[in-house]
Amino acid sequence: MRRICIFLAICISAVGFAQNTGEDDWGAWYMYFGTNKVSDKLSIHSEAQFRFYETTGNFNQLLLRTGLNYHINPDAIATFGYAYIATDGTFEEFPNEIDSKENRIFQQLILKNKVGQFLFEHRYRLEQRFIDFGESTDTQHRARYRLQVTLPLTNTFFINVYDEVFINLQDEIFGQNRLYAAIGVHITENSSLQLGYLKNHFNEANFDRIQVGFFFNPDLSKK
Repeated sequence: MRRICIFLAICISAVGFAQNTGEDDWGAWYMYFGTNKVSDKLSIHSEAQFRFYETTGNFNQLLLRTGLNYHINPDAIATFGYAYIATDGTFEEFPNEIDSKENRIFQQLILKNKVGQFLFEHRYRLEQRFIDFGESTDTQHRARYRLQVTLPLTNTFFINVYDEVFINLQDEIFGQNRLYAAIGVHITENSSLQLGYLKNHFNEANFDRIQVGFFFNPDLSKK
Protein backbone atom coordinates (compact mmCIF):
# COMPACT_ATOMS: atom_id res chain seq x y z
CA MET A 1 0.00 0.00 0.00
CA ARG A 2 2.87 2.38 0.81
CA ARG A 3 4.41 1.75 -2.62
CA ILE A 4 1.05 2.35 -4.32
CA CYS A 5 0.66 5.67 -2.50
CA ILE A 6 4.14 6.76 -3.51
CA PHE A 7 3.47 5.77 -7.14
CA LEU A 8 0.18 7.72 -7.18
CA ALA A 9 1.88 10.76 -5.65
CA ILE A 10 4.56 10.69 -8.37
CA CYS A 11 1.90 10.41 -11.10
CA ILE A 12 -0.09 13.31 -9.69
CA SER A 13 3.06 15.42 -9.43
CA ALA A 14 4.02 14.58 -13.01
CA VAL A 15 0.58 15.59 -14.30
CA GLY A 16 0.71 18.82 -12.33
CA PHE A 17 4.16 19.61 -13.69
CA ALA A 18 3.04 18.97 -17.29
CA GLN A 19 0.09 21.33 -16.87
CA ASN A 20 2.34 24.05 -15.42
CA THR A 21 4.02 24.59 -18.79
CA GLY A 22 0.85 26.36 -19.93
CA GLU A 23 0.37 24.18 -23.03
CA ASP A 24 -3.17 23.34 -21.96
CA ASP A 25 -4.13 26.99 -21.57
CA TRP A 26 -5.17 29.47 -24.24
CA GLY A 27 -2.92 32.50 -24.14
CA ALA A 28 -3.26 35.86 -25.85
CA TRP A 29 -1.10 38.40 -27.66
CA TYR A 30 -2.28 42.02 -27.76
CA MET A 31 -0.36 43.92 -30.42
CA TYR A 32 0.13 47.33 -32.03
CA PHE A 33 1.92 47.89 -35.35
CA GLY A 34 2.66 51.18 -37.07
CA THR A 35 4.36 52.18 -40.31
CA ASN A 36 4.67 55.94 -40.57
CA LYS A 37 5.97 57.35 -43.85
CA VAL A 38 8.25 60.37 -43.36
CA SER A 39 9.45 60.85 -46.97
CA ASP A 40 9.10 59.28 -50.40
CA LYS A 41 11.60 56.54 -49.55
CA LEU A 42 11.65 56.37 -45.73
CA SER A 43 9.19 55.27 -43.06
CA ILE A 44 9.41 54.41 -39.36
CA HIS A 45 8.23 51.08 -38.00
CA SER A 46 6.86 50.98 -34.44
CA GLU A 47 5.55 47.95 -32.59
CA ALA A 48 4.43 46.89 -29.12
CA GLN A 49 3.31 43.40 -28.12
CA PHE A 50 1.97 42.24 -24.76
CA ARG A 51 1.96 38.44 -24.56
CA PHE A 52 0.29 36.38 -21.84
CA TYR A 53 0.21 32.69 -20.95
CA GLU A 54 -3.54 33.08 -20.34
CA THR A 55 -6.05 35.26 -22.18
CA THR A 56 -6.31 38.01 -19.57
CA GLY A 57 -3.19 37.63 -17.46
CA ASN A 58 -0.09 35.68 -16.41
CA PHE A 59 2.67 37.70 -18.09
CA ASN A 60 4.82 35.91 -20.64
CA GLN A 61 6.56 38.55 -22.75
CA LEU A 62 6.82 42.25 -23.54
CA LEU A 63 8.20 43.11 -26.98
CA LEU A 64 8.99 46.64 -28.15
CA ARG A 65 10.40 47.03 -31.66
CA THR A 66 11.26 49.91 -33.96
CA GLY A 67 13.08 50.29 -37.25
CA LEU A 68 13.85 52.50 -40.21
CA ASN A 69 12.31 51.31 -43.49
CA TYR A 70 13.78 52.11 -46.91
CA HIS A 71 11.20 51.69 -49.67
CA ILE A 72 13.18 50.40 -52.66
CA ASN A 73 9.98 50.36 -54.70
CA PRO A 74 6.28 49.74 -53.89
CA ASP A 75 6.94 45.98 -53.65
CA ALA A 76 10.28 45.91 -51.79
CA ILE A 77 11.18 47.31 -48.36
CA ALA A 78 14.50 47.02 -46.49
CA THR A 79 14.59 47.61 -42.72
CA PHE A 80 17.23 48.05 -40.04
CA GLY A 81 15.92 48.01 -36.49
CA TYR A 82 16.13 47.35 -32.77
CA ALA A 83 13.93 45.47 -30.30
CA TYR A 84 13.74 45.12 -26.52
CA ILE A 85 12.18 41.95 -25.09
CA ALA A 86 11.43 41.03 -21.47
CA THR A 87 10.41 37.38 -20.97
CA ASP A 88 9.01 35.32 -18.14
CA GLY A 89 9.94 31.83 -19.30
CA THR A 90 7.71 29.92 -16.86
CA PHE A 91 3.95 29.55 -16.68
CA GLU A 92 3.96 29.44 -12.89
CA GLU A 93 4.75 32.51 -10.79
CA PHE A 94 7.65 32.13 -8.34
CA PRO A 95 8.86 34.44 -5.55
CA ASN A 96 11.80 36.66 -6.60
CA GLU A 97 11.56 35.36 -10.17
CA ILE A 98 13.95 37.07 -12.61
CA ASP A 99 12.76 37.75 -16.15
CA SER A 100 15.26 37.57 -18.98
CA LYS A 101 16.06 40.81 -20.83
CA GLU A 102 17.01 40.88 -24.50
CA ASN A 103 18.40 43.61 -26.73
CA ARG A 104 18.01 42.65 -30.37
CA ILE A 105 19.26 44.11 -33.65
CA PHE A 106 17.62 42.99 -36.88
CA GLN A 107 17.88 43.40 -40.64
CA GLN A 108 14.87 42.69 -42.81
CA LEU A 109 13.72 42.53 -46.43
CA ILE A 110 10.05 42.40 -47.48
CA LEU A 111 9.04 41.48 -51.03
CA LYS A 112 5.43 41.70 -52.23
CA ASN A 113 3.55 40.34 -55.22
CA LYS A 114 -0.04 39.74 -56.28
CA VAL A 115 -1.61 36.66 -57.89
CA GLY A 116 -5.23 37.29 -58.82
CA GLN A 117 -6.88 38.65 -55.68
CA PHE A 118 -4.24 37.11 -53.39
CA LEU A 119 -1.60 39.45 -51.95
CA PHE A 120 1.67 37.66 -51.12
CA GLU A 121 4.33 38.99 -48.78
CA HIS A 122 7.73 37.35 -48.23
CA ARG A 123 9.60 38.56 -45.13
CA TYR A 124 13.28 37.66 -44.62
CA ARG A 125 14.83 38.64 -41.28
CA LEU A 126 18.21 38.23 -39.57
CA GLU A 127 18.49 38.81 -35.82
CA GLN A 128 21.41 39.34 -33.46
CA ARG A 129 20.21 38.65 -29.92
CA PHE A 130 21.97 39.80 -26.75
CA ILE A 131 20.22 38.06 -23.84
CA ASP A 132 20.65 38.65 -20.10
CA PHE A 133 19.25 35.73 -18.09
CA GLY A 134 20.09 37.35 -14.74
CA GLU A 135 22.85 34.95 -13.75
CA SER A 136 24.38 34.63 -17.22
CA THR A 137 24.39 36.27 -20.64
CA ASP A 138 24.40 34.88 -24.16
CA THR A 139 24.64 36.08 -27.75
CA GLN A 140 22.55 34.23 -30.32
CA HIS A 141 21.88 34.60 -34.03
CA ARG A 142 18.71 33.65 -35.85
CA ALA A 143 17.13 33.74 -39.33
CA ARG A 144 13.39 33.96 -39.97
CA TYR A 145 11.21 33.58 -43.05
CA ARG A 146 7.51 34.42 -43.16
CA LEU A 147 5.12 33.80 -46.05
CA GLN A 148 1.95 35.84 -45.63
CA VAL A 149 -1.15 35.79 -47.84
CA THR A 150 -3.98 38.32 -47.67
CA LEU A 151 -7.31 37.87 -49.43
CA PRO A 152 -9.72 40.84 -49.61
CA LEU A 153 -13.33 39.75 -49.04
CA THR A 154 -14.92 43.17 -49.48
CA ASN A 155 -13.64 46.74 -49.32
CA THR A 156 -13.85 46.43 -45.52
CA PHE A 157 -13.12 42.81 -44.58
CA PHE A 158 -10.17 40.56 -45.43
CA ILE A 159 -8.52 37.27 -44.45
CA ASN A 160 -4.86 37.12 -43.44
CA VAL A 161 -2.81 33.91 -43.01
CA TYR A 162 0.90 33.29 -42.62
CA ASP A 163 3.48 30.70 -41.70
CA GLU A 164 6.84 31.70 -40.22
CA VAL A 165 9.82 29.46 -39.51
CA PHE A 166 12.66 30.38 -37.11
CA ILE A 167 16.13 28.96 -37.84
CA ASN A 168 18.88 29.11 -35.21
CA LEU A 169 22.35 29.84 -36.56
CA GLN A 170 23.96 27.95 -33.68
CA ASP A 171 23.20 24.77 -31.74
CA GLU A 172 19.92 23.10 -32.74
CA ILE A 173 18.81 24.49 -36.12
CA PHE A 174 15.02 24.49 -35.70
CA GLY A 175 13.78 27.20 -33.36
CA GLN A 176 10.02 27.43 -33.78
CA ASN A 177 7.20 27.68 -36.30
CA ARG A 178 4.22 30.00 -36.19
CA LEU A 179 1.02 29.30 -38.13
CA TYR A 180 -1.54 32.10 -38.09
CA ALA A 181 -5.01 32.83 -39.50
CA ALA A 182 -7.16 35.91 -38.91
CA ILE A 183 -10.14 37.93 -40.04
CA GLY A 184 -9.39 41.61 -40.52
CA VAL A 185 -11.40 44.80 -40.86
CA HIS A 186 -10.34 48.14 -42.31
CA ILE A 187 -11.41 50.77 -39.77
CA THR A 188 -10.20 53.80 -41.72
CA GLU A 189 -8.02 54.37 -44.77
CA ASN A 190 -4.85 53.94 -42.68
CA SER A 191 -5.94 51.69 -39.80
CA SER A 192 -7.16 48.12 -39.43
CA LEU A 193 -7.88 45.48 -36.79
CA GLN A 194 -7.18 41.75 -36.93
CA LEU A 195 -8.54 38.98 -34.71
CA GLY A 196 -6.78 35.68 -35.20
CA TYR A 197 -5.41 32.38 -33.93
CA LEU A 198 -1.75 31.41 -33.69
CA LYS A 199 -0.30 27.92 -33.29
CA ASN A 200 3.21 28.40 -31.89
CA HIS A 201 5.20 25.18 -32.29
CA PHE A 202 8.52 24.46 -30.57
CA ASN A 203 10.47 21.19 -30.54
CA GLU A 204 8.91 20.05 -27.29
CA ALA A 205 5.85 22.28 -26.89
CA ASN A 206 2.83 23.69 -28.73
CA PHE A 207 0.95 26.79 -27.63
CA ASP A 208 -2.45 28.12 -28.74
CA ARG A 209 -2.70 31.90 -28.81
CA ILE A 210 -5.48 34.36 -29.56
CA GLN A 211 -4.12 37.43 -31.30
CA VAL A 212 -5.61 40.91 -31.36
CA GLY A 213 -3.66 43.28 -33.59
CA PHE A 214 -4.22 46.98 -34.29
CA PHE A 215 -2.45 48.50 -37.30
CA PHE A 216 -2.08 52.29 -37.72
CA ASN A 217 -0.17 53.63 -40.73
CA PRO A 218 -0.60 57.41 -41.17
CA ASP A 219 1.51 59.18 -43.78
CA LEU A 220 3.48 61.73 -41.73
CA SER A 221 5.25 63.10 -44.82
CA LYS A 222 2.07 64.97 -45.75
CA LYS A 223 1.91 66.89 -42.45
